[in-house]
Parts: sequence; structure tokens; C-alpha cells
Amino acid sequence: MILKATKIIGVGKCLPENIITNDDLSNVVDTNDEWISTRTGVRQRRIVNDKETATSLAISASLDALGFAGMDGEDMELIIVASSTPDYVFPSTACEIQSAIGASCPAFNITAACSGFVYALSVADSFIKSGAYKRVLVVGTEVHSRFIDWEDRNTCVLFGDGAGAMVLEAGDDENEILSIEISADGKKGMELKLPVSGSSNCPFNNKEASNPYIWMNGKEIYKFAVTTVPKAIKSALALANVDISKLDYLVPHHANMRIIDSVKERLNLKDEQIIVSLENYANTSTASVPIALTEAVEQNKIEDGSIIALCGFGGGLTWGTAIIKWHARDKRK
Repeated sequence: MILKATKIIGVGKCLPENIITNDDLSNVVDTNDEWISTRTGVRQRRIVNDKETATSLAISASLDALGFAGMDGEDMELIIVASSTPDYVFPSTACEIQSAIGASCPAFNITAACSGFVYALSVADSFIKSGAYKRVLVVGTEVHSRFIDWEDRNTCVLFGDGAGAMVLEAGDDENEILSIEISADGKKGMELKLPVSGSSNCPFNNKEASNPYIWMNGKEIYKFAVTTVPKAIKSALALANVDISKLDYLVPHHANMRIIDSVKERLNLKDEQIIVSLENYANTSTASVPIALTEAVEQNKIEDGSIIALCGFGGGLTWGTAIIKWHARDKRK
């Protein structure tokens, strides 16, 4: 078996230009800025316009990451996209990205909700370490705004649109993805769901077709996250043979600031160790981790050699943690 090192050589992001503040939402649903911000940590989110799509965001994030890596689309040997809200079931977003960036390689989507990016990262890492591919583009993209009931204040205040990407490359030196662990509990899957709203002409009764929106049991998701996520992070650190005292940063999925604060307290981490962009972008699901990481890199918050935990958790129910060592350099600088 070939076991190569996996290097992270590029990161990128794309957010819609349209900003929707909490005050804007108060004109649509019975809520206000204080109610939203104190319960979620969100003050605004980005929402696509009529011309933007999950694919267009993904393409822009991919080009951003490729530019960071100093590479072109034709350099990629595999493209993996994680998304729960693609524009089409088929063609896949990955295939559309492949065409747009000028690549000629295998391309496919996966679905693991808010854990999707870490799941995709795990697949990419396995392909690289097996020797099957040398360069892989991993993308997370979501357009929640088209699957939200804007009259339901329990969900519409939480989500935003966006995309994030990462370029991986095989290397023969020090591994930069130290460990990845992914898992799931399908018994609790229906606590967070998004029905597929196909044709209403089916002769059999489809009760969910009339309610094709994101639905969740907030209390159950909270309990799941605050108990499962700290254990998952500790387990991935142990697998990487890294003591938690050596962890520099945690980039958690941006579900809710209360969840993030609880995880931080259970792991005895400091505020400055938590990389979040929840206040400005809300919950962008599988895109939240790469968006936050990219923004932190752009703002020079991540020092060379930093040990970082990337953690996703959500629908499925699924969860996953990657422990990485940061060494990437922006080739555009």
C-alpha cells in the first residue's frame, strides 16, 4: 500500500454580495436583532441573488483556492463537492466545476450535510494516500435560502449561502493532514431533514412534498452537538498523537454560537483559539469550515505550523474531525 503525505496547498471562498441583516429579517418575520443574536450569535448572512447559484459560488471558491495554490484547473486529478443544496441532482456540481475550470478528471458530489466538507476531505485524503491521485480539489457549497421557510423564525434566522474550497496535493515529506475521523448515527437522522420535493403528480400521497423546507428539532440537535463534538475532537487528536494542549485553533461548524461556546468550555479552550465567522455569514452548512479557515488565513490569524482541528456536525446525523498542520503559502502574494 502506498501511503503518501497529504499537503494542503490552497484555500478559497466565495460569499454572495447580498447582505441580509437581522433588522431586515424583522420586516419579514416576527423577530428582532437582539432575539437572534443572543440565541445564535448571528447578526447578518449572505443570500444569493437571482443570478447566483450553488454552482457559481462553488466555481468562484474553486478558482480562489486554485489561485492560492498557484495552479490551474487542468492540474486537478479529482474534484469532490459536498453539498446538501445543489442546483441539480445531476449533473453534479463537481462536473459543472470541472467544465468551468478547464479540468479533465473524475468529479462527483457527496452529501453529509454540515459534516460534508470533512467527509469530502476524508475521501480526498484516502485517494491521495493510496496513490490514486496526486492533486484533489475539495469544495463545500450551499444555497440554503432557496430551501428555507421564511415564515419560520426558528430556521430562517440561522442559515446563509456560501462556498469554500481546498486544494490538496500528494507529497513525500511531512504529512499535513494528521488524522481524520468521520462517523454517523442514522437513528437520529430525522431530527434534521430537508425533503426532496419531486413531482406532485405522484399517484401516492407524499406528505412532505407540500413542505419542502429545512426542518429540525433544535433541542435534540443541541444535545447531540454538545456531547458528541468534544468527544470527536479528542478522539481525532488522540489518533493524530497530538495532546489537546498542543491544539492551536478549532474551526467548528457554524451551527449556533451557544453550541460553539459549550464545546469550547468542555475542551477548556480560549476564545482566541476558536475561528468563527458566524456573526457575518450565519450557518453555511458544509461551507462553514472552509469559509472560516480561508478568512482566518486571509487575515493572517493562522501562524505557520499551527495545529488546527476542523470539525463538522449535523444532518444524518453525522460528524467528522480533521486535525491538520498549517504550512500553505499564498502563491499570489
